[in-house]
Amino acid sequence: MTEHESPESPEPPAPDQPPGEGPSPAPGAQSEAAESAHYQVLARKYRPATFAGLIGQEAMVRTLTNAMGSGRLAHAFILTGVRGVGKTTAARIIARCLNCVGADGSGGITPEPCGVCEHCRAIAEDRHMDVIEMDAASRTGVDDIRELIDGVRYRPTSARYKVYIIDEVHMLSKHAFNALLKTLEEPPEHVKFIFATTEARKIPVTVLSRCQRFDLRRIDAETLAAHFKGIVEKEGAKVTDGALNMIVRAADGSVRDGLSLFDQAIAHSGGEVGEDQVRRMLGLADRTITFDLLDAVMKGDADKALRTLGQQYAAGADPGAVLEDMLELTHWLTRIKVVPGAADAFGVPEAERVRGGEMAEKLSMAAVARAWQMLLKGLGEVRLAPRPEQAAEMILVRLAFASGLPTPAEALKTLGDGGGAAPATPGGPPGDVPPTAYAGGAPATPGGPPGGVPPTTYAGGAPATPGETAPRAQAPRTPATEAPRTDGGPGPGDPAGRVTGTDDPAGGAPEAPAGPAAGRKAEASEHPLVKAVMETFPGATIDKVSVRSDAEPPADKDA
Repeated sequence: MTEHESPESPEPPAPDQPPGEGPSPAPGAQSEAAESAHYQVLARKYRPATFAGLIGQEAMVRTLTNAMGSGRLAHAFILTGVRGVGKTTAARIIARCLNCVGADGSGGITPEPCGVCEHCRAIAEDRHMDVIEMDAASRTGVDDIRELIDGVRYRPTSARYKVYIIDEVHMLSKHAFNALLKTLEEPPEHVKFIFATTEARKIPVTVLSRCQRFDLRRIDAETLAAHFKGIVEKEGAKVTDGALNMIVRAADGSVRDGLSLFDQAIAHSGGEVGEDQVRRMLGLADRTITFDLLDAVMKGDADKALRTLGQQYAAGADPGAVLEDMLELTHWLTRIKVVPGAADAFGVPEAERVRGGEMAEKLSMAAVARAWQMLLKGLGEVRLAPRPEQAAEMILVRLAFASGLPTPAEALKTLGDGGGAAPATPGGPPGDVPPTAYAGGAPATPGGPPGGVPPTTYAGGAPATPGETAPRAQAPRTPATEAPRTDGGPGPGDPAGRVTGTDDPAGGAPEAPAGPAAGRKAEASEHPLVKAVMETFPGATIDKVSVRSDAEPPADKDA
């Protein structure tokens, strides 16, 4: 290398440029540009390199640690779980544990890889020749598996084991799985297979039976919050507890999802992450406003609910996200009613704990269960609607008007006690129907349904006219409670004009007067149904004809 080719020698100045002056940036600017060019997202920068850094998967770590210590290692592993819980990371850690030789080059299989030997560094940098990673989502065919099988018979070039990591293994075709079966059952002693998948149910049982399976669980909120807080401190950023809890909830147990959100939040807020920034970034509604919204619809105040939704929509909240927050809150209130200790869970602010307890105490279980069903169905409608905000408004209106309807138990009790609801008083609900979903709540507010019951809920479905009251429901008549007829009509259950034939006069209906009876028999004998019966049973005669007292009189033949 010549002197001018040496990295340390400065470049010669341009012909029209004086010596000592050049366009090269300052050293600080160079370092900032280099740092920006080599920036790694938080999910990759803080990817665990050992089992000690893998959070939330204690069962798998304990099993593999004991297996490595006792020499009882399986030849194939399958790691399954939701996204972002450490499947591929765990597979790479296992590969390092199997091939680590220690800092001095004389070590063996260990659950704590050194991280400094050639194999550990090569695997971490994804350049080891004996650790082959394959993406089954893009290489799904038999030819890809045949290429893998051909390489299995060759011993590793420098490592202790040749490790095959197949990600998204459930994407392999049926024929590819079949081609892999024999090799997977009896691989060479120098080969280990590690499969990662989010859909273990799609993997043939013949493959599952040949692997040692580990189900990686979601990370709980408390562990996830502590992990994120430590990473934010290392990055020199600041985050409020409220913003941290919002990101933890949005991550839904996934470390990678949470770190990606933190990466975005830090860039969005300039290093100080607050609740408002996270809420705007995620398109979420204020948690306090979610309480107000659910409280309004449960009280039947449709006007307030629609105004609150409109304000949130104008502020950038997604209508679907608003309904999802209401679903989450409804579920939480239900849990508080069943298990009161749920209000003291990690990450629940004191204000939400107090207000949630008050709402759960006032609401009945039937009311929250009905709200859950309507919100769940409404969420699907919002996702399919051409105008999601309009669909969300209709859901809120539906919830507000349903809040005044009786529960099935209350409706049955009303029918059993009095045979129907009492007439509605002006401005109040009919009978004993509560005006809102709250037990013992106040009368419906002006924005809610009048009296808690819409005017079109009568049995016939027709709108009620002014001053009209709900018709009284008739209690069902049963033979056990119905007295025998003594007015010449049919017995219990007999329809009008029923024809009975019997040989026992005491067992039938009372005799009709002699004069009209003959005319009734003649009229009945001309009925098409009676004729069909007489033809079916030759020799049958008409003994008696019973007529219900409340039946309409026969039309005049001369009319």
